[in-house]
Amino acid sequence: MIITKLKSNRGVTLIELLVASVIALIATGAALELYVSQQQGWIAQENITDMQQNGRAAVDELVYHVRQAGYHIPPALEAIYASNTNPDTITLVYLSEPICNAYMVDAMSSPSDDIECDPDSITCFEADTWAYIYDPITESGEFFLITEVQQASGLLKHSTMSLSKAYADSCHVYSIDVVTFFVDNTTDPDHPRLMIERADGIPQIYADNIEDLQLTYTLAHGAVVDTLISSQLVREVNIELVARTDREDEIADGFVRDTFVTSVFTRNLAF
Repeated sequence: MIITKLKSNRGVTLIELLVASVIALIATGAALELYVSQQQGWIAQENITDMQQNGRAAVDELVYHVRQAGYHIPPALEAIYASNTNPDTITLVYLSEPICNAYMVDAMSSPSDDIECDPDSITCFEADTWAYIYDPITESGEFFLITEVQQASGLLKHSTMSLSKAYADSCHVYSIDVVTFFVDNTTDPDHPRLMIERADGIPQIYADNIEDLQLTYTLAHGAVVDTLISSQLVREVNIELVARTDREDEIADGFVRDTFVTSVFTRNLAF
């Protein structure tokens, strides 16, 4: 058998090289465009998911506290304080769980005196928490900060602040939650937030990128108002909350927004 060895000195022409380069560039460009498109879609979806989670969490928290409003509070307190501030503000008042209240066994001689209660009734109170003292005779009261609880002697101390008057031994002390919700769109205008503030007066961030909160109140006779004379007339709190994405969306050409709407029955108010 004769084996013929074929030899060729022919290489790749310049035109073939250019054509191959163009094809490679087109393929690379298509792959890059697909990657960028998928990346933008992923970022946009992540933005929307975060927005929806923030919106739902904010609404759920509002709903919980609205349902608690008025729970076992003394008559001197309103269950709901409404402020038509656009975005709106709402303050909700209710007795903490587990129920914590004490009755005084001795009258105060001055507004700075310790509050003397039955020792067994103050086991649930803690230092550095806020409480409410209520006078059933005058149907009035005030909040104060408990600085120390002396269980054995039944004393609630409030050394950092005097009360407005000396309370009689017929008065009661309650552990009451006072929760305020409002939108802070001034501290960082690019990132508005839903804030929660308790009786200590220190606002905390509850949810990011909450742009608006609008509240109306359905009264016992069916009227819908945005300010209140008395919370006892409220039968429903209507919530409209607007959440937005953290970053602008290139596809949507701006922020994406979602509106969450719900109505909550005020189950602890008078019917």
